[in-house]
Amino acid sequence: MSFAPNQPAALDSGSHGAIIVRMAANPSPPRGTFHGEVVGIFIASQEGGPTKGLNHVRAISGEGLEGDRYFSSREPDSDPSKRSEITLIEAEALEAAERDYDVKFEPGDSRRNLVTRAVALNHLVGRTFRAGDAVLEGVKLCEPCQYLEGLTRPGARKAFIHRGGLRARIVRSGAIRVGDSVLPDA
Repeated sequence: MSFAPNQPAALDSGSHGAIIVRMAANPSPPRGTFHGEVVGIFIASQEGGPTKGLNHVRAISGEGLEGDRYFSSREPDSDPSKRSEITLIEAEALEAAERDYDVKFEPGDSRRNLVTRAVALNHLVGRTFRAGDAVLEGVKLCEPCQYLEGLTRPGARKAFIHRGGLRARIVRSGAIRVGDSVLPDA
């Protein structure tokens, strides 16, 4: 499901000070209607540490991205279908944050693993898609939180409401490179 931007919204507070917005649902666009690109890859070796840009990374099913702080870390007894192993954000969202809120972010500043272009990530919750050789499944939206704003800059939470990216799990392991396509899984 996607959300209608012209519908009224209700605001609540979530964990880590995240803003949760409930909006009226609209049907999602048909499958197979996008062909995007990976324009950046970022990992951080420790929580809160600086991100490092990479040209390629190996995504491992059930584990995450090799070298990332969350690789192989998961809560015991967590439901594998809801586990987030990789995060993505649209390059267009970074551009909109600067345009609409005067909050400038370099691609790695978002603390998301993959920066994509020409992919409506919000529509991929519950859907499988390919990024390079890996197959991913959208788990939930990655709404901004106070922790992100504390690590980055004031205004980040507001700038990234509904465009903070996507949390996904890795369904099939594979390499992901800058310049790889992001496509629906066939």
